[in-house]
Amino acid sequence: MNNFAFYNPTKIIFGKGQIKQLDKQIPKNAKVLITYGGGSVIKNGVMDAVKKELAKSDRAVFEFGGIEPNPKFETLMKAVLTVRGNNIDFLLAVGGGSVMDGTKFIAVASVSDEYFGKEEELLYLGFAGAQTEKILPLGTVATLPATGSEMNNGAVVTKGTDKLPFFHKEAYPQFSILDPEYTFSLPATQVANGVIDSFVHTVEQYVTYPAEGRFQDRTAEGILQTLVEIGKKTVDNPNDYDARANLVWCSTMALNGLIGSGVPQDWSVHMIGHELTALHGIDHAKTLAIVLPAMWKERKTQKKEKLIQYGERVFGIKTGTDDERVDSAIAKTEEFFHSLGVGTKLSDYGVGEKDIEPILENLKKHKMTALSEHGDVDLNVSEQVLRKAL
Repeated sequence: MNNFAFYNPTKIIFGKGQIKQLDKQIPKNAKVLITYGGGSVIKNGVMDAVKKELAKSDRAVFEFGGIEPNPKFETLMKAVLTVRGNNIDFLLAVGGGSVMDGTKFIAVASVSDEYFGKEEELLYLGFAGAQTEKILPLGTVATLPATGSEMNNGAVVTKGTDKLPFFHKEAYPQFSILDPEYTFSLPATQVANGVIDSFVHTVEQYVTYPAEGRFQDRTAEGILQTLVEIGKKTVDNPNDYDARANLVWCSTMALNGLIGSGVPQDWSVHMIGHELTALHGIDHAKTLAIVLPAMWKERKTQKKEKLIQYGERVFGIKTGTDDERVDSAIAKTEEFFHSLGVGTKLSDYGVGEKDIEPILENLKKHKMTALSEHGDVDLNVSEQVLRKAL
């Protein structure tokens, strides 16, 4: 196992009716900006529940809606102006991963005098890992299980055709309220996306190479087994509380830093997937379902030991030659994605051979030319992966 430092200060408040804990989490005299997306939290009653709790104390409450899936830099900058213009001192993200991601960027950009007026520079500095010292405190009420943004310090922000990861050492939410019932009204395609996003987050930290991280491996395998068990069930039966609760918690645990501590991580699937979203508007999780099987087919040799372990422990594949077991593990993964109603080929989304070169150009532009746990996924490998995904 590799050396590591694990830190995660986010308080999780989980379960039915836990919105009643909201009033206790935010200073009584705070000026709060509620951020949200397209308005589903208004239609399903979550926003009313949030406002009811905030009204229990003497707080000024403001709202900023319209944060897009794959939050746009320009939209987030409008929110920054709202924060600065109203002296907001607490942010509350009510929604899914994009709302939470966008709110993290708002939290950094709004109070950073050094970069105010130069937030585009701040965005690219965040991508490069540079840090500002200050950040506005934030909490979340999560309504979509997928990204794990409710318990980590990362975000993804889009500017034009640049879809950039953004990190800040202080961007952990102070608290996150996770009520599985708040996810019941999600469309089936969003639930399927959440299952796949959580699944691929996990394998990016697990299907690499052996590093004697036995706890990390077993925990990752537990997440994957659970997602396989409840994935289709929670898509087909949205009001099954136990199934949905397990999805919500798996999504959080998949990307809060725990299973990735002390072990190698990959993330090449995500980086290529980001370019598919930026250039073709394909849902993030669907890009992962496209790229992951193709990546594993291209890099069987590098991932052989962990693919065999994954196949045996997650899908029960114990017979056949090593190569047969690897192929079966990849096939089982594709079958799982298909069972959720998600295609695993670029052609399923109208992307063809002519579109490969622009994707590679974007990877080069964003310096994504030495990806993976070994740094061996260069543009030539990425091209082969995309061709296998056609």
